[in-house]
Parts: sequence; C-alpha cells; structure tokens
Amino acid sequence: MLSRVFVVLSLPFMLLMTPVQAVEVSYSRDIQPILTQKCVACHACYDAPCQLNLGSGEGASRGASKLPVYDGGRTQAQATTRLYFDAQGEAAWRRKGFNSVLDAQGGQAALMARMLELGRANPPVPNAKLPADLDISINRQNQCPLPGEFDAYAKKFAHAGMPFAVAGLSDQEYQTLQRWLAQGAPVDEQVLTPSLAEAEQIADWEALLNAPGARETLVGRWLFEHLFLAHLYFEGGEAGHFFQLVRSRTPSGQPIDPIATRRPNEDPGSQFYYRLWPIQGVIVHKTHITYPLSAGKLARVKQLFFAGDWHADKVPGYGAQRRANPFETFAAIPAQARYQFMLDNAEYFVRTFIRGPVCRGQIATDVIRDNFWTLFQDPQHDLYITDAAYREQATPLLAMPGQFDEIGDLFGLWHAYRDKRNDYEALRMDAYAEAPAPSWSHIWSDNDNALLSIFRQFDSASVRKGLVGEIPQTIWWLDFPLLERTYYQLVVNFDVFGNVSHQAQTRLYFDLIRNGAEVNFLRLMPADSRVALLGDWYQNSGKLKMWLDYQSIDDDSPTALQLPVEQPKQAFAEALLQRYGDLNARPDPINRCRAGQCYRPNLVPAQQDAEQALSRLASRPAAGLKVIEQLPEATLLRVELPEGKREVYSLLRNRAHSNVAFMIGEERRYQPGLDTLTVYPGVLSSYPNFMFNLKAAEVPGFVAALEQARDAAAFDKVVERWGIRRSNPQFWHYFHDLAAYIHDTEPVEAGVLDMNRYQNL
Repeated sequence: MLSRVFVVLSLPFMLLMTPVQAVEVSYSRDIQPILTQKCVACHACYDAPCQLNLGSGEGASRGASKLPVYDGGRTQAQATTRLYFDAQGEAAWRRKGFNSVLDAQGGQAALMARMLELGRANPPVPNAKLPADLDISINRQNQCPLPGEFDAYAKKFAHAGMPFAVAGLSDQEYQTLQRWLAQGAPVDEQVLTPSLAEAEQIADWEALLNAPGARETLVGRWLFEHLFLAHLYFEGGEAGHFFQLVRSRTPSGQPIDPIATRRPNEDPGSQFYYRLWPIQGVIVHKTHITYPLSAGKLARVKQLFFAGDWHADKVPGYGAQRRANPFETFAAIPAQARYQFMLDNAEYFVRTFIRGPVCRGQIATDVIRDNFWTLFQDPQHDLYITDAAYREQATPLLAMPGQFDEIGDLFGLWHAYRDKRNDYEALRMDAYAEAPAPSWSHIWSDNDNALLSIFRQFDSASVRKGLVGEIPQTIWWLDFPLLERTYYQLVVNFDVFGNVSHQAQTRLYFDLIRNGAEVNFLRLMPADSRVALLGDWYQNSGKLKMWLDYQSIDDDSPTALQLPVEQPKQAFAEALLQRYGDLNARPDPINRCRAGQCYRPNLVPAQQDAEQALSRLASRPAAGLKVIEQLPEATLLRVELPEGKREVYSLLRNRAHSNVAFMIGEERRYQPGLDTLTVYPGVLSSYPNFMFNLKAAEVPGFVAALEQARDAAAFDKVVERWGIRRSNPQFWHYFHDLAAYIHDTEPVEAGVLDMNRYQNL
C-alpha cells in the first residue's frame, strides 16, 4: 500500500495537494456514491464493458478483463466469472485473468486515474452530437487496455476516456476520485446485513427449504431452481434490502460459503444447505427481478406442496437428463402445486425469461414479436394437471436441448428435440380435441398476474402487468408445460458463458415454444378463422418454417367462445378487456382511445391535455407517421407538470415483421411501414435509448413537431429543442430522475437504469 501511494504521489498533479486534500477518502462514504451516479449505468452486470463492475467494492477491486461474457460465436464454453460466486478476493480474480484498475503500475498512475484524466482532457461538446466516428453501440469492440497499452489507446481513442461518451464528472467528483486513487484506493465496503425482522423470516424459510425427508428435499430443490434468480424481499423488511437464494456449504447460523455451479440444477456435492444471502452492491434495474416473501407466502407454499397426500421414495440425482426434463425430475411433486406456485407470481416468471440474461442482444430477442399479450390456462382445464394418463404420455416428450454443446452434433440434437416436441404437440392436439371446448373459464384470472404485456426493444425486452397498448398481432396462451419449459430453457438451463451450439439450441427450441403458445391461443378462436390468423403471423418465409419445423394445427375442434369468424381476435380482445377489467393494471386510454377522451381519469387539466395530445402518436402505422423511422426503440418523455411535479412516459417503437421464425435475416422480414408506437405512463425499459424533457404546456407542440417531422433533418430540430443528449451538462440529473420516478411510483422495483444503449441523436 505504501509503495502504491508513493508512486502515485510522484505524479505532477499531486504536487499541488493541500493539507485538506490529503484527508483519507472513504470508499463507502465518498467513492461508491460517485461511481453509482456516473459509472454504474454502464459498468454493471455481465454486459459491463471489460467486465468492470463498479456497483460494489468487490467489483472495483476485481478489475477488468479483455474477455467479454456475451459472445455468440465462441466455439468453446468459457469459465464463469460471476461476481461474489466464482472467486473471492483480489488475488483469486487475478488468477482468473482480471487486471487491476486501481493499482499504480510501472511508475504510472492507476488505470482508472488515467482513464478519468483522458475523459477530463477530451470532454464532449455540450449539447452537441458526439463525433460520428465514435462507436457507442453495445456491439462495439471494447479495447480494455492494460496499463502498458494505455498510451497507445489514448492516442487512438482520444474521446474514449471515462465516463465514456457522456457528460463527465464534476470538479469535486474528479478530485475526490483522484485523491482516493492516489491514496492507494483502499476499499472499506460496508456489508448489508439482515434486520432482526428479516433474520426471523430468513430462519423460517431456510428451515422449510432444508427440512429432512425425501419429499421435503425434492420440494426444496424445485423451489431453489425457481427462485435462484429472484431478488427476494420481506414483508416488513428494510427498504433496499434484497436477498438471493443460494446453495452453501454451511448451515443456517453460520457465514454463507456459496457453492458455484455453472447452472442451478447441477450437482452441488453431497453436503449443502439452501441459504438466503443479502445482495451486496448497487441495485441495477436490468437484473432487479423481485419476488416477495412473507408469512402468508410461507403458509401458501406449505399448503400447495405439503397439504396433499403424495410421496417421494427417493430424490433424483443430477445430470444431463435431469436438467433436460424437469417434468420427469420432479414428477413426484403434484403438477397442480408446481403450476399454481408459478401462477401466483406469473409476472416474476415471465420477467425472468424476458428480462433475464438470455435477452441481451438482437439474436436472442428476435424470436418474439415487438409487442404481445400473455394469458395463462386455468389449472382446472390444463390436461397435464388433470389427466394422469395424458401426463404420463406427455412427460417423456417434454425434454429440452442444450445440455450438450458439441458443435458437430448441433443439427442432430436440434432435429431430435424438434421431433419430440412435435410428437408432443400431436399428442396434445388429439387430447384437447376430445376435451370440452375452451371457454372463458379456461383462462386463469385469480390475480393481477393473469394478464401481462410484453414489449421487445430490439435487443432487450420488458414485461408489464395488465394489457398495455393497442390490440397486438399475436397473443400467447401458456399452460403449465409451456410456462415451465420456457422458464427452464431460457433461465435455469441457459448458460450465458456457453458456446454457439448451446446458444443456438436454446434459441431454436424457444422458437418452438413460442409457436406452441400462439397455437394454443388459436384454440380460443373460431375453427374457420385459425388458418388465416396463423398465416398472418407466419407470412412469406414463415410458411416455409411451418412446413419444416412446426406441427400442424387443429382447425376443426370448436371453441365455446361466441366470436365472429371475421376479426375474432379483435372481438376476443375487446371482450377480454371488458370481462377482466379489474385485473388490468390500469386503464390505457392513450393507446386505446374509444370515445375521444384519451387520458386517464383524475388528472390535473395540464396532464389531461398532455395525454390527449400524446394519444395522437399511438397506434398509427409508420407509413402515415413518418417520424417513427427516426425514433429508437425506447424513448422516455419527462413531462414537467405544475407545482414542480413530473410524469414520465415511455414511447416504445413496435417494429413489424412478416414472421419471427428464424435466427438470422431479421432485416429481410422487417415491415417498416407497419411500425407503430405505444405511449404509456411509466418507465417500461431498463435501457432508455433517448430522452426528451418538456413542460406539459409544450406537449401539443412537441407532438405536432413529431407529426410534421418527415425526415432526419426535421427530427434533428425536435432533438435540438427538447432532447437530452449524452453531452447535455445536466444529463445525469435527467437520466437518474427516471430511476427516481420508479422509486416514487414503484419503490420495490427501483434500480439504476442502463445507458449502454443511449443513442447519439
């Protein structure tokens, strides 16, 4: 430590230090707040540039790596590098190839100090576009220079200092960080510990999860595999306290020693315990998938899983077959209990696979439409739940690929699992053809998780309770096998560090699951309308995919819903909105304005006028609203209201496609003239692409300007007047106010947003 301080003190800029500046800087008090404000928006989670995670002292000490986590083309799976799990302590991370950004080396200041100095020397021009040759896309090639490579990096990338391509640090922030680095960058991270009320509930949950007995062990394993990704929080717990469920070598009451397996359903060894571990560091929205725990929830779990008379003779082992088919692995647990547990918090499970680690990058998300609604099949009308003979036939056919990643076997594995899935679909179609025709009672509607809206923003996606936006082109109707397979394929079994074969198998099979959810919805439509609806979803090359890979649909069996053959989906959606209005998260008159009053009730007049104007942008095709061609996927509008208040609206671009049935070639299936916008109050993306700030009285003028902007030059004028560019001196104030808005409106969901996708408009 002394030698590091001596080396840094020899730098010229340190010669001007005053006695006040020499005061020891505290990491937890002084440094982490600066990193949270100016760095975490890019440097968090797996997609942090150079894997430099600055959300905690552990991440800052770990440093950086040249090896990216997200690499869709690697031929070999790479070693996992999960913070807190795969290594503990600076020395262990050095052995894994991470390089310090805090240590002074070779007579030079720390890499972080030099990066900050480079950013300071080349700030962006206030309120101007960034240089056109500065690549800020998430697919850019990060350089990740080592200390000895920095001089060459600085010459070649003069505008790539830190913070990267954005309004920089204040004078005080810069000086504080440089003083801390000069002092040797000591880290005094404060560890989050449970409150007394939380500790009592933790003890109750750990007792349940670690209870002895074969069926108790089996239930504990199933619950772990379904909650390992959650940010758990307790009723009556402390604000900002979240926990994750882990497997530990140590029992309750002792410090947690986590067992780091590649997947949560791999063998943890002979002796382990389920533990609830406090989540350390800054909460970031993109990974913040919350799940509530309480005494009532604990009682619900006991009632679901242990009230019935069922037995488990033994606990299954671990292995590829167990991972491939959880329906076999957990067959002893009543299917009703498993499905109902997932339905109770259906939004959580859908968020895990829509917002989880698989959904980073366009090739992962182009398997879904840009906007659609999701419904669930009622357990009492799910044959996998109610018909034991059918369940026994179906279970072996529900295995999923991705357990073996030899590239040479990719197509053989894919065809084998595709054929199994299609055999299952044929079995399912025949079974449901003999079952009572589906009616409204077949659609689950027990709580406000029953209706969900999903939006894709090109290379990310989001979920919202309720039916948001105009009636979409497609609707999913998930039953237990569809929901559970989606969760296992995209969450439990997905390896973000895996190779191209594993990732391709995951993507290809999910295409079949999506098709299954769409085809299941068709059972609600009049039989004579199904072929036409399916043809609309799978246009052009989609017809080839239907012939190659999909099972044929049932276009004979009736539905009990009284729907017209002409536009039945429209009629169904209208009836759904009316029948289940109490389950809808909140009304959506902006996008579904039916009587000329296109704003929510009980708003102040200024906000009513603003929403009335914004409704002119909603649900219009790009062929008539040309500005859509200029807008990114997720634009945030910050509207300043009277008396110092503000409202935030998400302006989401819904890209239209002839079909979403192929891994590549999305641009050839794109139908830009059919793009639309969804306008909705709230922050509906973890990754804002751009932001406008305007007063409520300006909204009609803003909307009129967008309506008249028919080319890039006209749109640039809108940006110049109301846009918040990365170079705006107040950028961070406005950007973090989006997270503050979430904290004000949905405090449990609050977290730092990601700016890696913020565009240079």
